[in-house]
Amino acid sequence: MTDALPEDIRQFVLDNIDSIAEMEALVMLWRDPAVGWSIEQVVTRLYIAPAAAESTLERLAARDIALRGADGYRAAALPAAKAATVQRLVQFYDTHLIAITNLIHSKPGASRVQQFADAFQLRKKD
Repeated sequence: MTDALPEDIRQFVLDNIDSIAEMEALVMLWRDPAVGWSIEQVVTRLYIAPAAAESTLERLAARDIALRGADGYRAAALPAAKAATVQRLVQFYDTHLIAITNLIHSKPGASRVQQFADAFQLRKKD
């Protein structure tokens, strides 16, 4: 089923997306790049806990896919080739949801355990 995905999209997902929450956050940020999304807005939109929303957005920011600013998180400006891949990924997500989610779920599980643990980390307020 993941054979239906172009290689650049497949590789981008394997290299950058570790969870459905990350994929959904990427889609949300990419579709409305002018909006700065707060943790609370992401919680409401993705139906995840605040700690999970924050760690999801921080992982995207660590990969230079998202930027954290005073008004929240937004899509990062990407080099043209990477931006084109992300744009196609977002479009493919609408029509190849199962293939993309299967690809995400097929990744090795060690990072998922870490993500779960990270969701419960206590963080200092700035």
